[in-house]
Amino acid sequence: MEETTRGAAGAPRDTGAFKDAIGEDDKKTIETKIDETTAWLETADHAEKEEFESMQKELEAVCNPIVTKMYQAAGGAPEGGMPGGMPGGDDAGAAGGPTIEEVD
Repeated sequence: MEETTRGAAGAPRDTGAFKDAIGEDDKKTIETKIDETTAWLETADHAEKEEFESMQKELEAVCNPIVTKMYQAAGGAPEGGMPGGMPGGDDAGAAGGPTIEEVD
């Protein structure tokens, strides 16, 4: 979840063609949601798995459409992909990495 938050945080601050691909309102929307999520993460030491999943879905619901719009306006994803990874795009399980259930 922290990786998703960091990835989303870097998107509106990206440089080059992406910097101006979305408006100030969208940038503020992402930054507000990131600040909210980061504050929650700092106090969520004893949160249940479902709470983390819910917060991640909320973050993705706000950020993903804006990030998609940003990349479309700029003509595609930057070389090497989105800085910090695409929010919600964690495919460690698909690559054969351990799942939460396996680690628990």
